[in-house]
Amino acid sequence: MRKYYLLIIAGVLILDRLTKWMVIQKIPLYSSVDVIPGFFRLTHLQNPGAAFSLFAESPSPFKTTILVAVSVAALVIVARLLWLRRNDFNRTTLALALIMGGATGNLWDRLADGRVTDFLDFYLGAHHWPPFNVADSAIVVGALLLLSRTLHGARTRAAE
Repeated sequence: MRKYYLLIIAGVLILDRLTKWMVIQKIPLYSSVDVIPGFFRLTHLQNPGAAFSLFAESPSPFKTTILVAVSVAALVIVARLLWLRRNDFNRTTLALALIMGGATGNLWDRLADGRVTDFLDFYLGAHHWPPFNVADSAIVVGALLLLSRTLHGARTRAAE
């Protein structure tokens, strides 16, 4: 079953690296390309903070070090969980593989540049979602799968 985890992790990482590279090559920093006017655009941004620009404005000289340490710790935990479930392929292991691929993609950026390239930019009028990237998407989808698994398990136990 490990080959499936590795394929998912590699797929997320390759898609993340490729899309970030394309954005860096084709869209100048802080510039945008409208895809669906009034709703979605590609905007080249560099995020020195965590997901959704959390801590981006922090003046701490240790910000990048702490974010790298948290990412590495998360990767170790997820790798351990996948190792323990090496003979299973289910919603939980899919979620863990997505999280690992996304965390690896953002860690790559942070180690290379000290910041992460974001470009998926959704908005509706004055309402604006913080820009994100493919790695962030994989992490969120993985987290939602884990949450649904947890909630589904709680309902199943309650029904019993």
